[in-house]
Amino acid sequence: MKLPNVNPRELRRLIEENLQGSTASFDPECAWLVGLSAEHAAHLRSLMPPAPTAAAVLVPIVERDEELTLLFTERASHLKNHAGQISFPGGKMEAHDGSPMEAALRETEEEIGLGREFVTVVGYLPPHMILTGYCVAPVVGFVRPGFELKLDPTEVTAAFEVPLLHVLDSANHRQRERTLGGISVHVYDIPYGDRNVWGATAGIVMSLYRLIAEPLHTQGTARESK
Repeated sequence: MKLPNVNPRELRRLIEENLQGSTASFDPECAWLVGLSAEHAAHLRSLMPPAPTAAAVLVPIVERDEELTLLFTERASHLKNHAGQISFPGGKMEAHDGSPMEAALRETEEEIGLGREFVTVVGYLPPHMILTGYCVAPVVGFVRPGFELKLDPTEVTAAFEVPLLHVLDSANHRQRERTLGGISVHVYDIPYGDRNVWGATAGIVMSLYRLIAEPLHTQGTARESK
């Protein structure tokens, strides 16, 4: 579904409206199991730890003058898990974190130096299971400009922004099949320049797409019919 043209203010309003009342969850029936048969979902779930490690990421939507962008990071190449992958800033919840929001904001400050005073959290997307045993709560926040990033080189090698409408345009979603535990599942790649958003990060982006694509499409159709 290709999204109609929409200005940044309207897009923010739509995101806030559709996330209103959302709560963080670590339900093991994570978003990436949605759409599978009950048998396949149960099989994949059986491959995961019975008690996944709780983690949280910030989905940072930067409010630039001309457009909204998504802020991504590129993980350091020496990390044990997910080295070199494109991701959102975040990590596992620590005992002193009072909530997934606190964990996401803390990790974001530690990884890329984005202070929480620049972030307005507006809601949560469905949780995502990662094959390394984490169940991730995506925390959606709007980021006002004026921040200066300071990357922690032990965690992150780069940070970059991608226009939100680019990642939400279905023309940029590359579906492919992946075999997990002997079961074929559909996953997505979202290329941008010489980078490729894939794995759990692409899954989180697709959750955001599903959240607002239908309302945007409906609004665009209504405007065209007038």
